[in-house]
Amino acid sequence: MQDTGVATAPAVSQAPLSLRRIFRAWWPLAASWMLMGLELPAVSAVVSRLADPQINLAAYGVVFALSMIIESPIIMLLAASTALSRDWDSYLKVRRFMMQAGASLTALHVAIAFTPLYDFVFGTLIGAPKEIIEPARWGFMIMTPWTWSIAYRRFHQGVLIRFGHSNAVGVGTVVRLSANIAVLAIGYLMGTVPGIVVATAAVSTGVMSEALFVGLRVRPLLQRLRQIAPEGDPLTLRSFLRFYIPLALTSLLMLLVQPIGSAALSRMPGALESLAVWPVVSGLLFLLRSTGIAYNEVVVALLGEPRAEESLRRFAQILALVLTAILLLIAATPLASLWFEGLSGLPPSLAKLAQTSLWFALLLPAFSVFQSWYQGSLVYFRRTRGVTEAMALSLVTSSAILGAGVLWGQVTGLYVAQAAFTLGGLAQMLWLGHRQASPGQASLDVHLRRPMAGKGE
Repeated sequence: MQDTGVATAPAVSQAPLSLRRIFRAWWPLAASWMLMGLELPAVSAVVSRLADPQINLAAYGVVFALSMIIESPIIMLLAASTALSRDWDSYLKVRRFMMQAGASLTALHVAIAFTPLYDFVFGTLIGAPKEIIEPARWGFMIMTPWTWSIAYRRFHQGVLIRFGHSNAVGVGTVVRLSANIAVLAIGYLMGTVPGIVVATAAVSTGVMSEALFVGLRVRPLLQRLRQIAPEGDPLTLRSFLRFYIPLALTSLLMLLVQPIGSAALSRMPGALESLAVWPVVSGLLFLLRSTGIAYNEVVVALLGEPRAEESLRRFAQILALVLTAILLLIAATPLASLWFEGLSGLPPSLAKLAQTSLWFALLLPAFSVFQSWYQGSLVYFRRTRGVTEAMALSLVTSSAILGAGVLWGQVTGLYVAQAAFTLGGLAQMLWLGHRQASPGQASLDVHLRRPMAGKGE
């Protein structure tokens, strides 16, 4: 039997939750997120070494941002499946939602990619530079399988986590990254395929490979799930939507930041340079932030342990300090040149732009840790509306700063964007903390105190 510390029943002992136990629960998920975080730097490193790197990097940044916004309603299927796939009937109901949502969102992607709607969205709505409109069109077409593949694999990853198989999630990420690297290597060796085609083909192949692996890996668990009798009230469409809609709105609002950022960068000084550097810098920041994002599921899983709140808060403080120190070290030393010029392949002028922009995002990884701490607590207590409120406040804050940057028109767009997203993250963190501390936290949902079905094999 392998117990990762995530999908386990609350302990009977009154001993406080140890930092070691938290670390044991956190690191497999953090490793999985970090492996995903390597995807964007790997793509950027290859595209920057092919023909017309600025145009293709900028096109990929816009394509990826819009693809993410389309898939946003299904991002939280991981949390929903982990919490709700407790018996066969519930599994089937959540799976039905996953398939319907995946089909509908893929149809939307196809409508944009293959019809005149594309010119309106990319040209008028986003206002992308003319140089990247046509390259981005090909990339967006290739990204068609993205949404449904992610819906399928996140839903089944939730089942794996619920049954104590978090390590399988990490293995799936390795499969995805391996497929990415294989396609990127082929494109680089050929040298004649446009960078945007290589990038989007790699990303699409990666998510499809991971979905296939997760689907095969979850099959033995589904046989066990068929034998689990329902407990308590059956899952209904109404109860599922009450739980899921705030989470889906949160991911939608979160990902709206990306196309809003692309639109703003397109209208500020240094538009092409900022759009080209943005995915490279975002890849580095996501690599650091991902370890904090992974903490959300750990909080949900362990908050029911005796005297867990103090230990979970302390772990969050330590993790935030470590991430801030790492980003400070990169921004203030030649490590930035090593990353942006040596690894990512940016020319010196763009590498300098990227390094300077890190100072505007210095606290962003730390904010991600505390967001996960507060958000995980709210999800644990089924108070998901506060999560949506915080994300809405973050979006309004970031959009206001981006709008001011566009109107002022005197500061390089990348600097404005990094400052906007950092202050938006601060606003989100503060509101989550406020909602966590507000009255009503003690009204624990009884279902979440029950031991999870199955603790591994």
